[in-house]
Amino acid sequence: MLLIGGGHAHVAVLADWIRRGLPHGARAVLLTPQPILRYSGMVPGWIAGQHARDDGLVDLATLAQRARVELVLDRCAGIDPDARRVTTASGDVIAFDVASIDTGGEGRAAALLGDDPRLIDVRPIGGFVDRLAALPALTRVVVAGGGAGGVELAFALNNQAGNRAGAPAEVVLVAGEDGLLPGFATAVKRRVARALERQGIAVHHANALIVGGAIMAGNESLEPAEAIIAALGSAAPAWARASGLAVDAAGFIEVDARQQSTSHPHIFAAGDVAARTDRSLAHSGVHAVFAGPVLAANLRSALAGEAPHKTYHPRWNNLYLMNTGDGGAIASYGPLAAEGRWVLRLKHWIDKRWIAKYAVLAGVA
Repeated sequence: MLLIGGGHAHVAVLADWIRRGLPHGARAVLLTPQPILRYSGMVPGWIAGQHARDDGLVDLATLAQRARVELVLDRCAGIDPDARRVTTASGDVIAFDVASIDTGGEGRAAALLGDDPRLIDVRPIGGFVDRLAALPALTRVVVAGGGAGGVELAFALNNQAGNRAGAPAEVVLVAGEDGLLPGFATAVKRRVARALERQGIAVHHANALIVGGAIMAGNESLEPAEAIIAALGSAAPAWARASGLAVDAAGFIEVDARQQSTSHPHIFAAGDVAARTDRSLAHSGVHAVFAGPVLAANLRSALAGEAPHKTYHPRWNNLYLMNTGDGGAIASYGPLAAEGRWVLRLKHWIDKRWIAKYAVLAGVA
């Protein structure tokens, strides 16, 4: 059994194996480039000084050890689903009988905006945190991306803890032609727009592009900018399309409601690297979290030689809690919206409870 990637769904698989043990006779390997998983939902809170930098870490190495899983710190560079083997970035080959893929997507900032040394993609999230932490205090920053991730980062950077001793950073949010928070209810958009205006964050509704070394919103220059933060979603890894696995038009691995490959039933996938064929599902961490227990059950069945039968049925809507960086947050649940300090307290409670659950399993809490 090979777990490729240390994403949220695979954390749930490791938790299942710790609690219930590996299926009898199974040997498992976790292939992932980092021994920790950084929970992206707590990163805006870290930027705004509400969390320590490492508060949102899950100890994959210890979870793997507790689950009796061999840990290989490397990256997937290619997979041959028919020969049942994976080639790592260092050139090693790992054979498998059943594999599960939860690597997440890849950053696509340069592909969409253009190259620029100031460009910082939020994917992978660990690299984003490292680059941001290494920067001096910012005075003017552009955030590209009008989704929930871009909005939260704009709020966080506007309240960046490192800048509190001096003048706050000037933050510009480029929402793009799709506008602010596409797919969210009007009530949520109104609250977010008011909060952005209240905090003095300028919003542009044209697409961002780097032209001649300048960051533009349509035909308008946004210079000067010390950093360009790109929260533009993820691209599929090139090795997925080259693998021979069934993929969608964007190159993401096609799976059914059981998180099982539609072309190779001995392979499963979840998180941003996967695309459901039975329904349209946004690439969102919330789905990786909720699909995790389903994936764990189906991998247990597959390893026991049984047909997987658990299916992931997303809720009719999901609760989104957007940290506004100033001590409050905005809640979104379908058509409903709420705002206040109590929303931030709720967000912190949910985030810390999720992290604490895996700290207990790792034996560090």
